[in-house]
This record gives sequence, structure tokens and C-alpha cells, in this order.
Amino acid sequence: MKNVLLLKAGDAAHSVRLSVGDYEHWFVESLAPTGCRFEIRHVHQGASLPGSAEGYDAVIMTGSPLSVTQLEPWMERAADFMVDAAAHRVPVLGVCFGHQLLAYAHGGRVVRNTHGREIGTVEVRLSEEGREDPLFDGVSERFAIQATHEDIVEPIPEGATVLAGNANTAMQALAFGSHIRGVQFHPEVQPVAMRALILARAEKLEVEAVARGHLPGERVARLLAGLAPSPSGRRILQNFVEHFT
Repeated sequence: MKNVLLLKAGDAAHSVRLSVGDYEHWFVESLAPTGCRFEIRHVHQGASLPGSAEGYDAVIMTGSPLSVTQLEPWMERAADFMVDAAAHRVPVLGVCFGHQLLAYAHGGRVVRNTHGREIGTVEVRLSEEGREDPLFDGVSERFAIQATHEDIVEPIPEGATVLAGNANTAMQALAFGSHIRGVQFHPEVQPVAMRALILARAEKLEVEAVARGHLPGERVARLLAGLAPSPSGRRILQNFVEHFT
């Protein structure tokens, strides 16, 4: 059994939590077949970090409605902890916000995406390096995945390798050496949870769409109609545990 430290970086909207649970539940469900044992620390609420990552087989950081562009002290501490964990050969995976925080920790910049918010089921394409990376073992070169974010990493942090991207976000997945991976998309999210996330943000999504010249009432309906299964998400998370620990 693998001991996984899950760093929770934020809370889902109340309506989302009521219908499909919160961020940590989605990771636990996705990794249930691997027999992982989780320790969950709500670092965004001030929960302390362990003195070291010793005794853990892996560290995972969740997404968050918060932004790395507005750094808080707990974010700096969590970034340092993850970098130190990897330096001691404990694998680290950052998802969405976690991906961005890892990029920041490696000297990268996190900015608001000029292409606008990416949300819903999207297609991502592996790079040549991504096709060879164990994180994507058994995953097609092009795969459907759930995503929701406004911020992106730009440009490529020095020393990082781009593993996947798409037209909206060039750095959908990054490798920082052998022990750190970051993914901008959400491998832990299934369509039912993405539907809840879209509905929770429906008003904001429509305002954004109209500001970009789209007709009122179009965007949310289109996003809901485009939701599709994303089995590669669980495969990616399970690959992380099976191939990196």
C-alpha cells in the first residue's frame, strides 16, 4: 500500500461539494484501485506541513480557485516542501493550481491566459517527450480530459520539459526532472463533476462569453453538450503511483 500525502489547495463551490464532493474525494476515488492510503492536509486553511516527506511514497497537490498570481505565505511554504520532497526522491504531482505552483517554484511565471478560460472536456496532445514519459503510459497521443482554469504557465520554466499541450494552453503537462510532474488539466475529474463545476460557474461563464463577442446563452449549453468520458485521467493518476513510486 502506497502512502500518499495530498495537499489540498482550495475548496470546490458549495453546490459542487453537495452534489459530487470536494477535490480530495475525486483523487481518492480515482486512485482507489491502486490501494493508496491518503493523508490529506488542508494547506490553504493553514494546516501545517510535515517536517519532511520521509515516510510518504508520493505527494500530490490539488487544484484551487485561488491563484498563484496572488501568492500567499502558505503557497510559498507548500512550494518549498514539494521541491524538497522531490530532492529527496519522493515523487510529486501538481494538478492545475499545483502544476502552476511547481512551475513558480522552478522560476517560471504564472499569468492569466489571453485565450480565456478553458473549461469542460478538452483534447490534449502529447509531445514527443510526453509519448515516452511513464506518466502517459497507455494513453493515446490525443486524448480527452477535463479542464478548468484561467491561469497558465508562460513561458516554459528553465529546465522543464513540455509533455503535452493544446491550442488553448501550450503547457498542459510539464516534467521537472525525474521526480516532479505537473498537469494543467484535471485527471481526477469525471464528467459528472465537470458538469457540476460548469453549472456552479454558469453566470460567470456567460458574462465572459458575451465579453468575447458570443451570443448570450450559448456557452454553458455548448459546454454541457460537449462533456465526454475521460478515462485517460484515471490512467494518468494510476501511472503516477505505479511508475513513479
